[in-house]
Amino acid sequence: MGKVGQDKERGAEGTRGVSSDLGDDPTLLQAPLTAASIADRVRRALDAADLDELAALLSPDVQWGAPDDPTPSCRNRNQVLRWYAKGRRATVTEVEVHGNALLVGVTLEDGEERWQVMRVGPGGVNDIRGYEDRPSAAERLSR
Repeated sequence: MGKVGQDKERGAEGTRGVSSDLGDDPTLLQAPLTAASIADRVRRALDAADLDELAALLSPDVQWGAPDDPTPSCRNRNQVLRWYAKGRRATVTEVEVHGNALLVGVTLEDGEERWQVMRVGPGGVNDIRGYEDRPSAAERLSR
């Protein structure tokens, strides 16, 4: 079983790949990226809780939040990686490519399912929105 984030004991600051200057490191991405070209890497990064690999797939200005939230809680790569570093254990159950987006399903350690829509631009994943069920996430793919 993979983890959505690293062990809490390590913390965000002690996790490789989560540094204050990471968001400005242009060597992490080889643009242009597409949803199809990174889908397998997203799955592997999330399953292995590999923050270095995940960092390479995120745009420096990636945002992550609830659907329709105009001011998402995470507004850059460092903030997203810190969130993953504190995350709960999860197993990736699905990664589907839908044009410029990925539909990602995970099952948490307590059996709950969660879904994400990850939008991909030339610099990597630039927007992540979380959903509690697949139909809600899938409906947003067309928007």
